[in-house]
Amino acid sequence: MARNSKIQPLFVRLENAAKMLDMKPAEFRQLVECGSLPGPVKHDRWDVEQLASIMRGDAVKPHEKFEI
Repeated sequence: MARNSKIQPLFVRLENAAKMLDMKPAEFRQLVECGSLPGPVKHDRWDVEQLASIMRGDAVKPHEKFEI
């Protein structure tokens, strides 16, 4: 591992999850509450890969409706 390498988080808190999606925490929380985004998976943290997959469209099945 390189000395100056940066650790990439696997899970993030709500504020950072919202930042990842360029949203305000209140907007992110509202989408979680209505089911458009998943809730936290453990210890009030969101899975970074899951959020990235959703935003790429990889996690949405063709028959599912998904709104942001």
